[in-house]
Amino acid sequence: MAHPPGTGRPAALTPRRYVGIGGRGPEDVVADARGRVLSGDEDGRILRVDGLTSAGPARVEVLAETGGRALGLELLPDGDLLVCDARRGLLRVRLDDGTVRVLADSVAGETLRSCSNVIALSDVTVYFTVSSRHHPLEHWIGDLVEHTGTGRLPRLAPGDTEPEVVLEGLQFANGLAAAADESFLVVAETGAARLTRHRLTGPRAGRSETFADDLPGQPDNIWRAPGGLIWVAPAGPRVAGLGFLHRRGPAVRRAAARVAVRAPFRPTGFAGVLAFDDQGRTVHHLERRHAGFRMVTSVCEADGLLVLGSLWEKGLAVCEPPAAAD
Repeated sequence: MAHPPGTGRPAALTPRRYVGIGGRGPEDVVADARGRVLSGDEDGRILRVDGLTSAGPARVEVLAETGGRALGLELLPDGDLLVCDARRGLLRVRLDDGTVRVLADSVAGETLRSCSNVIALSDVTVYFTVSSRHHPLEHWIGDLVEHTGTGRLPRLAPGDTEPEVVLEGLQFANGLAAAADESFLVVAETGAARLTRHRLTGPRAGRSETFADDLPGQPDNIWRAPGGLIWVAPAGPRVAGLGFLHRRGPAVRRAAARVAVRAPFRPTGFAGVLAFDDQGRTVHHLERRHAGFRMVTSVCEADGLLVLGSLWEKGLAVCEPPAAAD
């Protein structure tokens, strides 16, 4: 059963500091066991930022270069990093020497050009999202307007070289996380403002249903705190006109998408994060309506604080943690 966010007023998202990365567009953020935060930028660099939560200056280290556009990240137990690259596909990066290896650059015979987010389960099975089969990353807004429903969830089993599509028809598939017991996955559908649960085990294995619907924003990346909550970053607020447009015919939506990709884009001052438990209940809902840090596309916890990434900004934002839930 879906549990929408509570109707009460969201708590304040309170910034503590901003840290530049010497580049632009740290779209995803993940924290390692030492509280360091890894991200990528629009030039394909993989970065590690240390000292984000301390009073002194943070240190930014370049670990690798993908040669494309780094998006979703997943740290592996052996220290390697899985990277979704919007131009090169699914990559595995050795952080000790920067070696980059392509794991998959096509899915079902199609070039993988909108690889978005990735996770690895304890048995080393890898799942990742493909946002759109029609629009590349730079035309992401076109897919949200056209409402193509061509997002996919492929799986790469241990030892396999070709991914298998296990779920499709998603509205701009984006963030991805697993349940604590790995019995299901949670997929963000940015274009539908919802989270979808795809079951991996039990009598309903292979089936999907809504996990959380009618979100207050368009969900982007998802990060699961070790042993804790599922954190979701809404990249922007809900746009009322999109719902009306999505009910129109395909020709109207395609025409509107062509206009949208040519129009100049500037994100609003909306910034927010959500946290859910494994039952789909909202535990935290934080917002800031006139934020200087815009288009929040990811969130993770590091040393008890929240670290935000953005497809738009030139750095990371560090924010106060939420108050304990009642």
